[in-house]
Amino acid sequence: MYGGAVAHTQSKKDLALEYQAQIQILRPSIHARRAKLTVKFQDLYGFTVEGNVDDVNVLNEVREKVRQQGRVWWSLEATKGANWYLETQVASNLKLSTLGNAIALKRLIRKGIPPALRPKVWFALSGAAKKKSTVPDSYYDDLISAVQGKVTAATKQIDHDLPRTFPGHPWLDTPEGHAALRRVLVGYSFRDSEVGYCQGLNYVAALLLLVMKTEEEAFWMLAVLLENVLVSDCYTNNLSGCHVEQRVFKDLLTKKCPRVASHLESLEFDVSLVCTEWFLCLFSKSLPSETTLRVWDVLFYEGAKVLFHVALAIFKMNEEELLLTHHVGDVINIIQRSTHHLFDPDELTTVAFDKIGFMTITNISKQRKKQESAVMAELDRRFRRFNSLNDGEEV
Repeated sequence: MYGGAVAHTQSKKDLALEYQAQIQILRPSIHARRAKLTVKFQDLYGFTVEGNVDDVNVLNEVREKVRQQGRVWWSLEATKGANWYLETQVASNLKLSTLGNAIALKRLIRKGIPPALRPKVWFALSGAAKKKSTVPDSYYDDLISAVQGKVTAATKQIDHDLPRTFPGHPWLDTPEGHAALRRVLVGYSFRDSEVGYCQGLNYVAALLLLVMKTEEEAFWMLAVLLENVLVSDCYTNNLSGCHVEQRVFKDLLTKKCPRVASHLESLEFDVSLVCTEWFLCLFSKSLPSETTLRVWDVLFYEGAKVLFHVALAIFKMNEEELLLTHHVGDVINIIQRSTHHLFDPDELTTVAFDKIGFMTITNISKQRKKQESAVMAELDRRFRRFNSLNDGEEV
């Protein structure tokens, strides 16, 4: 498995050297450099990436930054201990030193967690380790054994979606990869029958499998994501939580990017055309994997507001080009082209966290509360309309 477990007997120095060796410099052929041709290569997580030579140069610069950031984290591990980041979390008896450490950790995470440390840092800071500690050690194995062979609407949809989840990936698109992904998704569908399974979760769980050291850890990361990090009801049958997020985002776009929002409104462009996938798949289908995981680094530490920051940043980064559009299709093309080639995570996170402006969880929660009743009323109208149409057909 990509990002798989490393032997516990290795020293921190050995781990650091192995980690640095994994980050290879990409070297396009001389013909590609001369002709500015599109080149294909694999990223750190095994995905095939297409880009021109300029994109390759950006990726090489990014990988050098990752090395430098890795040295910072390994140095902290050596001087402060393996779990130093847990000591920075703000306790109820607030101390200035603790608060200062928490702010420093926040900045450090926004610069990116090294791939080799990502599994254990995510697992600890997201709350997944704490959630796992509340049940017997055999919980996951017992769950998978108990649900083996059971068939539900959720398991049928999961089986349908497995081959469509990152097709062509060297591990995910294999019998072994499909089996692991199926166990995680089916297991969770029985853990939370209200959510069951929703399309979009397959991409999220697949990427978690590539990052985490074990299948069980991927399961608990999915659990903490759905139960604690994201807004509730995002993945229920009527996707009410996702509809709420869309409305909140539209309001935020008006406040943070008024020129873009006004222009899109004049084109009668519905932001949900691009944002629904962002919020359901957490950018895993839209951004390059290394950029997506940089977003997730912050998501697991700061919470769901990060998704709004990133979504707003994408529109902000394309503001001038979007203002020149005359058709809805042009808007979609610009956004998709931009996201698929966003190989520099720092470019995205700088805009998301430094140029969008401050957003508090409290204010976003108020916005959600304000939109919930409107969403439920709209869903109720759709349900009634659907039933009336069915009744009319039966007459």
